[in-house]
Amino acid sequence: MALSAAQQAKWWLGGLAATVAAAWALSDVLTPFLAGAALAYFLDPIADRLEARGLSRALATALITLFMALAFVAAMLVLIPAIADQARKLVEAMPAYAEALRAWIETNRPELLAEGGVLQEGFDAFRRNLNEWSVSALKSVWSGGVALIDFVMLLLVTPVVAFYLLLDWDHMVARLDEWAPRDHVGTLRRLARDMDRVLAGFVRGQLTVCAILGTFYAVGLSAAGLDFGLMIGVFAGLISFIPFVGSILGGAMALGVAVFQFWDAPEMIAVVAGVFVLGQAIEGNVLTPKLVGGSVGLHPVALMFALSAFGALMGFTGLLIAVPAAAAIGVLARFAIEQYKAGRLYLGRAALAQGAPERALDIAEDELRAAAERLARAAALAAMAGAQAGAQAGAQSGAGGGGAESGAGAGGGAEGTPRAGQPARPGQARKGAPGADDAEPEA
Repeated sequence: MALSAAQQAKWWLGGLAATVAAAWALSDVLTPFLAGAALAYFLDPIADRLEARGLSRALATALITLFMALAFVAAMLVLIPAIADQARKLVEAMPAYAEALRAWIETNRPELLAEGGVLQEGFDAFRRNLNEWSVSALKSVWSGGVALIDFVMLLLVTPVVAFYLLLDWDHMVARLDEWAPRDHVGTLRRLARDMDRVLAGFVRGQLTVCAILGTFYAVGLSAAGLDFGLMIGVFAGLISFIPFVGSILGGAMALGVAVFQFWDAPEMIAVVAGVFVLGQAIEGNVLTPKLVGGSVGLHPVALMFALSAFGALMGFTGLLIAVPAAAAIGVLARFAIEQYKAGRLYLGRAALAQGAPERALDIAEDELRAAAERLARAAALAAMAGAQAGAQAGAQSGAGGGGAESGAGAGGGAEGTPRAGQPARPGQARKGAPGADDAEPEA
């Protein structure tokens, strides 16, 4: 017998709750596995294309993994030393920037630096503690054994997980499809396709946008002669994954450095600002419409909320889960709204009878089925009640018949008269028979 809608809802909600609870409990160890699964998911189309060209799945997976490893090592060898060197120079230059700002204020607004003023004390405290803050921050980041182990695990485990998942990706998808409930397999396949379209279209397009913007900002700021332009440009491109955040934070950092570096050349500050204005215009009018598209269904506000919420709840693991979860929630929400707008709560019975006869027939069939189930349950309850009443009546009648029969037997024994049709026992005189007193005694 098929499960009712209420029972199915209980099963689905129970499975969702168990999945969320498991992810919450294992959030500290899930990061490399989620990162590997994400890599396998995004690299699967490339493996499928290589298979279509005649390569085996194992060879295609090995070639993809080797290419990704070489690209990662090359990027680290090129970018990491340059970014680390610029970060070190930025930390070393911060006291000089603070002193330059102080000198500019003394020249143009000396009243702000009056003896004993808040701004004066703030500059003095900043200059005294800047180096100490920088060293302690670096120590706290790199001396934590847990953070170091997590970073090493992420670098070592993620490629291995990605390799094995990419190798068996098609088999895993087929097995999940086999496990899907047969009554809802069509709906589940449609929802999975919608989630895949939304997630793939957004993430792949947004990663491309981030790479293009990072390159544009880094090249533009370096060409303008801005100190630390490479580091600021790469950082702004990476966080452009969150809409508008990359351009705002990157622009603020670049303008802050430009004010200190080009304080006597306002036109260069305008050039630095123009780089970010042009980059934002290119992103909004060309890159995002062409590469991401407007049909993926992930609103920028919803994405920012998902990143903030999942990041606050589960840390870095939550950031990995945020975008897929937002895509899945968006697809499920649209499906729920679609079902709601096709149902009785939204349309009403009159609208169903006029504008959606096929839906009205489905609802009528559901009501008949529910009525039949209620009648079957009522009949079963009535049968059980009748059976219990019959059993009780039989027990009472049996007890009454046994008592009457025993009373009759006792009466017959008192009178000494045998039952009708029953011969008299030897030595038993019949009542009123002649010669009863002469009867011989029983041997």
